[in-house]
Amino acid sequence: MLLSKYFIGNIGVQVVIAMLVGTMVGIAKGPDASMFSPLGAIFINLIKMLVIPLVAVALVAGAAGLGKSANAGKVGLSTLAFFGVTSALAVTLALGMGAIFGPGLGIDVSSIEGMLSSEYTDQGQLPTFWATVIGMIPTNIFQSLSDANILQILVFCLFFGIALSKQEAERREPILNGVNTIVGSLVWMINKIMLIAPLGVFGLMAEAVGTFGFSALMVVFKLFVVYVAAILIFGFIVYPLLVHVLTKTSARKFLVAMKKPQAIALSTSSSMATLPVTMETVENELGVKNSTASFVLPLGATVNMSGNAIYYGLVAIFFAQLFNVDLSLTAYVAIVLTSALGAVGQAGVPGPSFLVVAVLLAAGIPIEGLPLLFALDRIFDMIRTALNITGDAACALIIDAIAEVEPSAEVVEASK
Repeated sequence: MLLSKYFIGNIGVQVVIAMLVGTMVGIAKGPDASMFSPLGAIFINLIKMLVIPLVAVALVAGAAGLGKSANAGKVGLSTLAFFGVTSALAVTLALGMGAIFGPGLGIDVSSIEGMLSSEYTDQGQLPTFWATVIGMIPTNIFQSLSDANILQILVFCLFFGIALSKQEAERREPILNGVNTIVGSLVWMINKIMLIAPLGVFGLMAEAVGTFGFSALMVVFKLFVVYVAAILIFGFIVYPLLVHVLTKTSARKFLVAMKKPQAIALSTSSSMATLPVTMETVENELGVKNSTASFVLPLGATVNMSGNAIYYGLVAIFFAQLFNVDLSLTAYVAIVLTSALGAVGQAGVPGPSFLVVAVLLAAGIPIEGLPLLFALDRIFDMIRTALNITGDAACALIIDAIAEVEPSAEVVEASK
């Protein structure tokens, strides 16, 4: 009876079971498992339907809450610093593990020549600094909302939220109450959509496994094993340790709370699609203030890509070893910088990531072997997305703890 009650009331458990059943069905039915893909498509579309509205209103509410504090700049800078440092640490860990375990050693290049291609060479150009900055500024916010341009939405909503916080209280509060009511309504809708999450996850896993199978893993099996090990180290040791040391939340409580959003991230391969669930978990189970979560998490879903950084670093080492390229210190620095900085502006949605092309080109590594990885990109993406959203949650917890929001100037004045 207790087991039945636990199963019925715990969507996280249901999602994990759905993933396992979907995997088995995908293996059993092969390509025919695509018949279940509509289940996954319906679930993903329902989540995506709410993502952009939630990101917009949550950012406005979060920025307005922070804008009233005396240390809003500290929160913003601390958040960006956390994402930058952890991404650099992630790619450094990947390079170290790649050098130690040698995932690209021992592979006969002549046996895989038929899979090599140089057609992706022209897709590795990163935009210049000024092009990135200019591209972040919307000329038409409604067009940005329509195109789901997350960076432009982020910039406008943060600016608008801060501006809203500077208005007189009697003019500001009705609007903020309305914004918070919209956030609450969207969260209610998300909770209802989550009731069908197990069905959606089952369809997504069955299609992914049935389409690609695991036979393609044989060529890059060692890379996959080292990659999973690096993800586990960062997700189950580094982030929980940071949370344990820098906050009052235990590592165990953090990991237990993150099971549900991690399961959703694994199934959807999308930080943005997982954002509503991450926000609910961070606020309700980990006790992070809404103003902090509303600011940190949407920003993290856009620019925090520690899982991607690990992937880029390991892939660079893998192909350098595969093609016998001796990497210089300059090449290692180029890999770290390109991986950590290039992820900024990458959409938090599933799909092949061609930033890896830029990483390889920056270090002078041949890119002909990339087709070896593209068939498995969905599997790699699932795993790195789970780490990305774990980093978002850890950052929200840490920022909430170490950058306590100080009272605004008007509050201080009123208390005198």
